[in-house]
Amino acid sequence: DPGSAANNIPVAIRLSGPLDVDALQAAVSDVVARHESLRTVYPEVDGVGFQKVLGADDAVVEVRVEDVAADEVPERVGEIVTTGFDVTQQVPVRVRLLRITPEEYVLVVVVHHISSDGFSMGPVTRDVVTAYAARAAGRNPEWSALEVQYADYTLWQREVLGDESDPESLLARETEFWRTALADLPEESTLPSDRPRPVVSSYQGASHGFVIDGRVRAGVAEVARRSGATEFMVVHAALAVMLSRLGASSDVAIGTPIAGRGEAALDDLVGMFVNTLVLRTSVDGGVSFGEFVDEVRRVDLDAFAHADVPFERLVEVLDPARSQARHPLFQVMLAFQNLAGAELELPGLRVSGVDVDVRVAKFDLQLTLSEGYAQDGSPVGWSAELTYATELFDAVTVEGFAERFVRILESVVADPALRVGDIDLLGADERIAVLERWNDTSRPVPDGTLLDRFDSQVLSNPDAIAVVFEDESLTYAQFDVRVNRVARYLISRGVGPETTVGLAVRRSLDLLVGMYAIVRAGGAYVPLDPDQPAERNGFIVESASPVLVVSTSRDGFELPESDSESGSGSGSVPVVSIDTLDLAGVSAGPVSDGERVAPLRPDNTAYVIFTSGSTGRPKGVAVSHCSVVNQVSWLTAEYSLTRDDVVLQKTPFTFDVSVWELFGALAVGARVVIASPDGHRDPAYLARVIHREGITATSFVPSMLAVFAAVATREECASLRLVLVAGEAFPAALVDQCAAVGLPRLHNLYGPTEATVHVTARPVEVGVSGAVPIGAPVWNTGAYVLDQRLVPVPLGVVGELYLSGVQIARGYFGRAA
Repeated sequence: DPGSAANNIPVAIRLSGPLDVDALQAAVSDVVARHESLRTVYPEVDGVGFQKVLGADDAVVEVRVEDVAADEVPERVGEIVTTGFDVTQQVPVRVRLLRITPEEYVLVVVVHHISSDGFSMGPVTRDVVTAYAARAAGRNPEWSALEVQYADYTLWQREVLGDESDPESLLARETEFWRTALADLPEESTLPSDRPRPVVSSYQGASHGFVIDGRVRAGVAEVARRSGATEFMVVHAALAVMLSRLGASSDVAIGTPIAGRGEAALDDLVGMFVNTLVLRTSVDGGVSFGEFVDEVRRVDLDAFAHADVPFERLVEVLDPARSQARHPLFQVMLAFQNLAGAELELPGLRVSGVDVDVRVAKFDLQLTLSEGYAQDGSPVGWSAELTYATELFDAVTVEGFAERFVRILESVVADPALRVGDIDLLGADERIAVLERWNDTSRPVPDGTLLDRFDSQVLSNPDAIAVVFEDESLTYAQFDVRVNRVARYLISRGVGPETTVGLAVRRSLDLLVGMYAIVRAGGAYVPLDPDQPAERNGFIVESASPVLVVSTSRDGFELPESDSESGSGSGSVPVVSIDTLDLAGVSAGPVSDGERVAPLRPDNTAYVIFTSGSTGRPKGVAVSHCSVVNQVSWLTAEYSLTRDDVVLQKTPFTFDVSVWELFGALAVGARVVIASPDGHRDPAYLARVIHREGITATSFVPSMLAVFAAVATREECASLRLVLVAGEAFPAALVDQCAAVGLPRLHNLYGPTEATVHVTARPVEVGVSGAVPIGAPVWNTGAYVLDQRLVPVPLGVVGELYLSGVQIARGYFGRAA
């Protein structure tokens, strides 16, 4: 890729003094003539590339001089080192001399990786110094001829590796090792990135430098000594732990370079000798770090013992899914940089280094540790650098990676017996944020039962319209009268606290009357959809063991007959049609605890809603009064529901999102408009009702909201001020669609049946991309993202969502286990 600088190796040095530019040009030409790899190009014939070594006279590398101002140097150096090579035509070396003043220069040398490796910059530097000193003195460089050239090495390598078709050859044996070692390797490591991976990587990068102090390094050396390992192996283990704990799964593959210079004759040679190994480990959170180091030691030794297969050949043989978006086989590199710093002494010149901002990342993430020693040979810590792909990560994210890596090292050197899954990745501030600040949801809520706030509205606003269905309506007082009479009837049939009552009524006034009457009597209502299969209703009734089932003559609800001789199945449960009851002589006044079978308390069950059964048998979730009171208190306060609101009750009551529509509106004196039994499926009908009744608040599942937004008009939606969205993942594309028809700001809410309707919420931002966030926890509720060992994960890391607080349901009815 001639446009990419991913394979450029740059060096920049400052030269102060009377530089002999002609001598420098001659010295560069001498070095290019000395090393064949620096004068090799790689053309192709019929799609097959080959190497072509140019003669010394044909391989011209010009030391191009450019005049620049001092403040322009960093930008110009960056441009030079990030310009690619076309190695099919160009020799893989570029030299620029930036002249700041007549005695102040910056020399920039860039070599393409196809012809050189990091170690090669040592021979290059030594040879340039030797040649410049000679040329400046007016003579040819005096150096010993190289024993071999790079082409000799390649021929020797082929001879040693042998023929891949020969099963006894070194190449065949090592290739088979890697087939087994890397079988079923995950296609990519999944780290918490700030942006999705692009289709094609740009290789744009940046680096974050940090220090691992001598105390920690000494601890790493001690852990290594105890395990019979090396410092590299301990660092490898710590990095694998970090990647796994940050979400890269327990199957972690890390790449590492090896020098590949096994013969003394290669020490002075410029060439690409480095090979790359894939170190694959399985991270088990239950083992100690010391035990994990033992496993890493085995993996690393096996890999180093099979290090002769060129990485590019290994990729061809293993044939992983190839992508221009990521590096094959691994995306994270670990490198120990143990090269001695190049010492430059040029006649009559002061020489100093220049930092080069390469801004290139070949991998998602690369950790490089540079060794440092004191004069007595004792370790003085590591200079560390994390190079990262900027199209994936922000600087602050990578700074967090560095902090976590150091934290892991500090923890394990202090206690190698610490279990891998118990190593704390969080800093003190993070832990406080995750566990306390983000979950600081404590709010005072009345210690009452579900209908207490409705009763207050009956007293303060008896003549206001409470419920509307088609052409019928009831005031708060009228609705209360009907509820109390049916409640007393239910009490006479044995309904009370901790008893269940089936509710099989299609949407209507009688649905709300029956529901409120069951709760008023102290019982827990169990929704039964008259239109769902009789087998499901039979299963629910058999599981919930209701005292009776409330229905109406219009709904024609029947239960399947019991298939047991005892008659204890669903068919033996009586079905009562409340619309045909003669309750004229029954008291309509408030129902007291003295009349109930037992006193009604906040901890008693208010309803039992059965799950869909998509993950097994349907389970009845038992929810207490105090849980629903908390939900209603939060929701009515959060969204400022008042007597002026008109709420559309359209959610099927077998779905717990219906709870806020059914109980929240009447708790604040608002009006509830009940949609026709099948109206929730008809977007045009819903638009008409919203417009006709002046609906101000309603809720949608995203899939139905999309259909509604496609047919509703701005005029029909004009009265809406609140739209709650829940029940499904919210696609970002839907946000703009809703804005186009004038819907108000949407609110995305989340909550399982087991946690009382909604447990997190967040206003939906316009222009959001990807997934719409589900928000933060509601009043008196905690939301935590934990790993498999129930440890809080860092920001951005995938885990399981755990919920706590007053809204957690009492349990699965009849299934305590």
